[in-house]
Amino acid sequence: MCNLKKINVMKGKYLITADNWFYGPDGKTYKSVWGEVEILNDSILGIKTNVRSSNWFAKVGNENSHIIIAGCQIHYALKCENQPNDGHVDDYSVESGEVKNYVRPSGILVINDLIQNDDDYIF
Repeated sequence: MCNLKKINVMKGKYLITADNWFYGPDGKTYKSVWGEVEILNDSILGIKTNVRSSNWFAKVGNENSHIIIAGCQIHYALKCENQPNDGHVDDYSVESGEVKNYVRPSGILVINDLIQNDDDYIF
């Protein structure tokens, strides 16, 4: 039998996959983000949300560089202390019964190391 412990707050570094693609500061599209997570309530918006809106958010990154994702947009959250591959990854598709191998961007934004320098973003 598996003993499951209830976790009230996510702490540490997570790889979070969102329900929808989003733009990073470099103009690229991402589906996931990795970094230090802090759970926030809707008071960060300066307004009180209604029952049909998300009332909690995940801030991923640090105080100076972060993304805030609505709790209802988080599809997966994987506790992951080590930085995932944010470069290119091998992938495949099946077309007409034939396997096609290709390389694609990982789609992961590593935000903990994001530094803004004038208009340039460095990862």
